[in-house]
Formats: sequence, C-alpha cells, structure tokens
Amino acid sequence: MNTIKSIAVSAIRISAGAIFCLNFLAACSALPAPPVHPVVYDFGPGASRAAAQGAALAPQRAPLVLADVESPGLPEGSTALNYRLGYDDAQQLRAYQRARWSQPPGQLVQQSVAAELSAERAVLGYRAAREAAREGNGGLLVLRLELEEFSQVFSSASQSEGVLRLRATLAEPTPQGERLRAQRVFEARQPAPSADAAGGSAALAQAARQVAREVGDWVDQTAH
Repeated sequence: MNTIKSIAVSAIRISAGAIFCLNFLAACSALPAPPVHPVVYDFGPGASRAAAQGAALAPQRAPLVLADVESPGLPEGSTALNYRLGYDDAQQLRAYQRARWSQPPGQLVQQSVAAELSAERAVLGYRAAREAAREGNGGLLVLRLELEEFSQVFSSASQSEGVLRLRATLAEPTPQGERLRAQRVFEARQPAPSADAAGGSAALAQAARQVAREVGDWVDQTAH
C-alpha cells in the first residue's frame, strides 16, 4: 500500500513539474522578440577620396555655389531605400523595411556631386550666392539640383537596376534675381549585383558617381 501511495505522490510531483515547465516555456515564447535594426547604407568612401586626390593636382577653376538638393518626390528627411516592381504596378514606390540610407538620398547625392566638383574648383554654400548678389559681384554661378528619381527598379524578380534621374540648373545670381544660364536632365542606370537592398544600394551608389562625373563635365563646359 505504501508503495502505491509513493508512486502516486511521485506522479503528482512529476506532473506538477511538467506543468511548471510548460507554463515557463509558454511565458518565454510570449516575450516580445528584440527589434531587428535596419541595415544602413551609404555611397562608400571611394568618391570623396578620388576627388580629394584630384583636387591636389587639378587647376583651380572659378568657385561655384552648390544649393541644397531638392527631392520633390520624397518625404522630407526620409532615409528609405526605395524600389519599384517594373512588372507589377511600376508607379508604386515601395520601401525596404529592414534597410535604409545613412542620410536622406538628396544629401548623399549632393555630397557626391560636391566631391566631384571640388576636384576642379571651390564649392561654396548658398549663403555665398546671396552675399555675392547683394554686393553685385558677377561671375559666381549657382548650381541647383532636383532629384527626380532614385530607386531600385526590378524588371523581374531576379533582375534590377539602380535608376537615378537628376535635373541640374545653372544660374547667375543678380540683385534682381537669378538669371538662367543652362539646364539639363541627367539619368543613370546601373545593374544591381543582387536582387535585394544590398544590390540596390550598390547600384544606386554607382549611378550617383556616374551622374556626379557627368554634372562636373557639364559645369566645366557651361560655366565660362
């Protein structure tokens, strides 16, 4: 009889222990998962280093004012890394949930263009343009840039490219306002090495470097 009673007590203890363990595991599984931080991308150090090396060798041209890049199609301050599905509603701009840029795309593009221009000339802020206009100093030009497209465009689920379209306006500040000198739209398309955020960011960085070089050449030819 005592043996049967001991077996029953042991069974109760084992059952209670099992229930405790199950409740503990259930409580653990109900805890919120730690947040997944997005991967942060930029254009890399290559463009700025190349411009710095060129600046030490290249002859200095007339200074140029570079205004802040405007991004009319993007929310102000957004650092989203955007993509489009060309085969499924290409007009919809989508954003990667676990990837973003280190700064708003307009600022990254501005830095890339400034690095390229600074290899040939001094690049000034917009305040310098206002001061030159008030003082009536001619010859100082202002470069304005509008980022019209900056996204990874998928032609299929496995193929995509980085697409950058930039409108550049070169103007001369005067006391009466800015006088238009030239305007041009630049577009670059670079294939993405992979069909994900890493591939898209690499392609867009390459497209930005291409456009920066083209803008630099255009300014050199136009700003006489």
